[in-house]
Amino acid sequence: MAHELILVVEDDEDIQELIVYNLRREGYTVVTADTGEAGLEKARARPPALVLLDLMLPKMDGLEVCRRLKADDKTKQVPIVMVTAKGEEPDVVSGLELGAADYIAKPFRPRELVARVRAVLRRGREQSAGQSSERLELDGLVIDVGRRLVTLGGKPMELTFTEFEVLLVLVRRPGWVFTRYQIVDAVRGQDYPVTDRAVDVQMVGLRKKLGKFGKRIETVRGVGYRFKDEAA
Repeated sequence: MAHELILVVEDDEDIQELIVYNLRREGYTVVTADTGEAGLEKARARPPALVLLDLMLPKMDGLEVCRRLKADDKTKQVPIVMVTAKGEEPDVVSGLELGAADYIAKPFRPRELVARVRAVLRRGREQSAGQSSERLELDGLVIDVGRRLVTLGGKPMELTFTEFEVLLVLVRRPGWVFTRYQIVDAVRGQDYPVTDRAVDVQMVGLRKKLGKFGKRIETVRGVGYRFKDEAA
């Protein structure tokens, strides 16, 4: 959708100009920040539709910026696409755990960048339009999809963006076995380049936060995961 506001937090002037040029050419409204601190200030003052966030920023790095955005009520629903020069799995996994919606590794092609931005924005609109009234309940676990709220035994749970999406995939079809690749496709879209380990990390986090209820997330050896439809 044209004119949506995108915040670009990038300290490399050439890369920042490249991103801004290509996004504006597609009709997006773009604001920029050279530091993590400035990015936080601008995001809080005027929450954007999406944040493109470089991970290797001076002083406050991108992971800390992501953490603070997701902890702030004003910006926690804003999707974040990480931009990293490292391309290293630990950085990607850490960002996804914090709630980032996607990532793109430098050097990137402008068309790929725009495609990622469009996909993340589209998913957000689809979730808002198509899931606003959906509510799932299973043995004390309640997922209010439109409000992105999860409660267990009446107590609210603090889940990252990715943990919420993974739990939603599993609970929608209890008893169904999902491969790691199916989970990635369902949460991020087809051909999303995340490793098996990244999915396993999400499951560890979910089980820990769910406590005893976490035993309902069952590992199916050699296949993937499923949410048991009945407590053991």
